[in-house]
Amino acid sequence: MEQQIAQILGVQRRQVVVTLGLLDDGNTVPFIARYRKEATGNLDEVQIRNVQEHAERIRALESRRGTILESIREQGALTPELERALRDAAELTTLEDLYAPHRPRRQTRATRAIDAGLEPVAVAIENDDDPWPLARKLTSAQYPSAEDVIGGARDIIAESIASDPRARGSVRETLRKHGKLTVKKRRGADVDPNFETYYDFASPVSRIRPHQVLAIRRGENEKALSASVAVDDERTVRELDRMLNETRRNRSLVRDAIEDGYGRLLKPAVERDVRAELDEVADQHAIDVFSLNLENLLMQAPLIEHRVLAIDPGYRTGCKIAAVDEHGDVLATDVIYIHDGRSADAPTKIRALVERHQSDVIAIGNGTGSTETQEAAAAAIAGTDVRYAVVDEAGASVYSASDVAREELPGMDVSFRGAVSIARRLQDPLAELVKIDPRSIGVGMYQHDVDQTRLHKAVEAVVVDAVNRVGVELSSASPSLLTYVSGIGPTLAERIVEFQREHGFQTRSDLHEVKGVGARAFEQCAGFLRIRDGVEPLDATAIHPESYPGARAILRAAGTAPGDAELARKLDALRESGELDAIAQKHDLGQFTLADILDGLLRPGRDPRGDVPAPELRTDRLTMDALREGMKLTGTVRNVVDFGAFVDIGVKQDGLVHLSQMADRFVKNPHDIVAVGDRVEVTVVTVDRKRNRIGLSMK
Repeated sequence: MEQQIAQILGVQRRQVVVTLGLLDDGNTVPFIARYRKEATGNLDEVQIRNVQEHAERIRALESRRGTILESIREQGALTPELERALRDAAELTTLEDLYAPHRPRRQTRATRAIDAGLEPVAVAIENDDDPWPLARKLTSAQYPSAEDVIGGARDIIAESIASDPRARGSVRETLRKHGKLTVKKRRGADVDPNFETYYDFASPVSRIRPHQVLAIRRGENEKALSASVAVDDERTVRELDRMLNETRRNRSLVRDAIEDGYGRLLKPAVERDVRAELDEVADQHAIDVFSLNLENLLMQAPLIEHRVLAIDPGYRTGCKIAAVDEHGDVLATDVIYIHDGRSADAPTKIRALVERHQSDVIAIGNGTGSTETQEAAAAAIAGTDVRYAVVDEAGASVYSASDVAREELPGMDVSFRGAVSIARRLQDPLAELVKIDPRSIGVGMYQHDVDQTRLHKAVEAVVVDAVNRVGVELSSASPSLLTYVSGIGPTLAERIVEFQREHGFQTRSDLHEVKGVGARAFEQCAGFLRIRDGVEPLDATAIHPESYPGARAILRAAGTAPGDAELARKLDALRESGELDAIAQKHDLGQFTLADILDGLLRPGRDPRGDVPAPELRTDRLTMDALREGMKLTGTVRNVVDFGAFVDIGVKQDGLVHLSQMADRFVKNPHDIVAVGDRVEVTVVTVDRKRNRIGLSMK
């Protein structure tokens, strides 16, 4: 297995063996990727998860192989040739095809014929013997004529052909290579504009796009579309006849059985398999797109040290306002109105709240009423240094009604919690968004339609990697954030927060005082937790406590502290003198661990999100009516999908940069060009005010 995985992933067998050993010992992926680089040969999180997933797939295949072998052995049908074929099968579909003739069956036309004793007639037909004398002898109440007996025997042959591994493999390959997925409007269904594109649609199975598969499947589930795989059935039957029909006298009988077995049993079964393959590929593609967009969203730069006035737009019940300080603590809540006679007072009230709470940024949700709210905010901050930002509020309502929100904001009306979430997700997107089911965040397509178990697993991996890559400050972390830290689950997260409230953390070692944090949990989590301005300066870095002796030895030799302006020069001197290598050898620090220690000493407390552009802050308001073709603007990428990217340019509706408008060259994958959170320069290509559609170009 290890060699097989190594070949698939293009790594060394030793790396796979060590990685699987670490995983089987209970180490987490982030811990292995960060603190066991020497052991794995510097495999990153993605590679480690690939090793893990391939191992799980191979183990599942072996488990299924064992089950099938045992089942056929119990039936007394396991020949040496069949056993060899089963053991050589490298794919699950091949295994299942080989098992098909031996699978326990429900009552069928063939089983009824077998129960009636007609199997000898079927054998005679296949052996090219004259079946009629035997057929006349085997008539019964169920099969009253010789013709009926021959028909029953044909049913037996038809089912045998439908289960034949060669036939199944041949038809499956034909549908994969030459089949067309054809789609029609479902008979009797109302016209649905969401699916009109597919009312007369056909695409080769081999070339259909994942987003098309997902849209068609959704249309079928909503009873709007009907779809099937079309192929040249006559030609396919002829191919099967050439492959399977070795008789002369009974050729027409066997041909009839092949045609019946193909149309009634074989093609429907294989079509289901091919559709399932398309669904699996489309699901994985959608999950990959969602995961990538989510990762980029979570890794957006925080807006640190800013006091924020957040506005959750609304009409009838007003816009809910929450003022928070630079730590995200709520200072006050309020309401303004933007849709009736009180709208004229909105700018004055916003300005008064900004001044009262010393807010320097206004965060405005992008929901209903956002346009008018932005106009009021722009008027309020005119002539000041205050700026505003539009924040994607997807999932804010989910958070507002959650248990997490009730615990964090006890006594606060649910309508104001959304405004608090909007403010905090501008200050620290990662810390706030982990409180929300990621599937509620609009950064993908069809995420609610795909395999939810696989989606949950992929999403959790993205969040875990993001949280551990950034690190978590112990003094301010929420239980929601801590839950994703390596080695910490929900229960331990609650205990850590409770300990922080009661005692506080002076050093990482204090974690040992928390109930449930044993040696293994401490080993897995300690390096990802930070303590700024604590007793131990190394606690503010990503250096693991197990490497503190080596890190301290380096600092002593350099005669300085982490982050010192002279540290880089002094480390170069230690390297040139050979003293750095001597320290590394003495403390058993490999090259990857040493490099990480030096990086931690040079840049303690570094946040990798600092390399990402900060949120766009605005002073004025752009309206849909003001848009003109050829206008050049700066926008923020909100979502990346198969056919392009949606960009927020400051109006109510995001504009679409189609794949064809992303570059002056052919672009196959939009993720090669942009990512969620990117700031991009765009040109307005089309403005459809009637349908609220904006076409943009990045050329």
